[in-house]
Amino acid sequence: MNKLGIIGGGNMAESLIGGLLASGHKASAVQVSEPDKNRREQLSTKYGINCLDNNSTLAGQSDLLLFAVKPQLLRQVAEPLKQAVQAKHPLIISIAAGIRSSDLDLWLGGGLAIVRVMPNTPALVRAGASGLYANHLVNNLQRDLAESVLRSVGITVWLENEAQMDIVTALSGSGPAYIFRVIEAMEEAATQAGLERETSRLLAIETVLGAARLAIESNDSPAELRFKVTSPGGTTEKGLQQLELGNIEQMFANAINAAMNRSREMGDELGAGT
Repeated sequence: MNKLGIIGGGNMAESLIGGLLASGHKASAVQVSEPDKNRREQLSTKYGINCLDNNSTLAGQSDLLLFAVKPQLLRQVAEPLKQAVQAKHPLIISIAAGIRSSDLDLWLGGGLAIVRVMPNTPALVRAGASGLYANHLVNNLQRDLAESVLRSVGITVWLENEAQMDIVTALSGSGPAYIFRVIEAMEEAATQAGLERETSRLLAIETVLGAARLAIESNDSPAELRFKVTSPGGTTEKGLQQLELGNIEQMFANAINAAMNRSREMGDELGAGT
């Protein structure tokens, strides 16, 4: 792989580093710029990679430049790199939620190949799901390079237009929190019904894991799988009836729409025109 530079040494950056090295990429091909000295030492010791404290130096040495900073910080991190980026013209990858590729392109001086990515936290255990969008300057080789980085921590899907990133942000980006809340609720209900809390938690977690694995490995749709395990007049049917009384579809539609709208708002609030 070409030289990859990552700006920001947080959890998501670390998951990508670990995934890339586990996939056979050399540590010498990955560098990180991180302001915290202790964090630099941790990453360098654990993965054998070079860690810098200067973003411009990193940008000048990178063929792929990945921004792994919070959306609120991206503009102030990107603008000082304009000269270095324009001299090198690396492929730009951004995992900052809400920030549109056109705004990042403007902050970096314009005319850049940019891939915008929405990963999610299961990437930390290499079970991530990432949506990718490439602007019109990204060529096929660069698409492959960007995909290879994200595939090291999970599955990837390419989006036809950038507006779909807000939906992906709401679905797979925020989705793990929805599932954690479901596990939490199942655990609490079973505990209140009389099980030990640790038993309730283990059974809830393994049930969600097993159902997800069955769904991804089966040729049946989730609706068909649900039908197969729901015997008429049985316990599962009674449980599902209670979920339907609570209008579970509308609850998730409300959650996804709220998160999607917030992603759009962030793009407006943090964009180049603000």
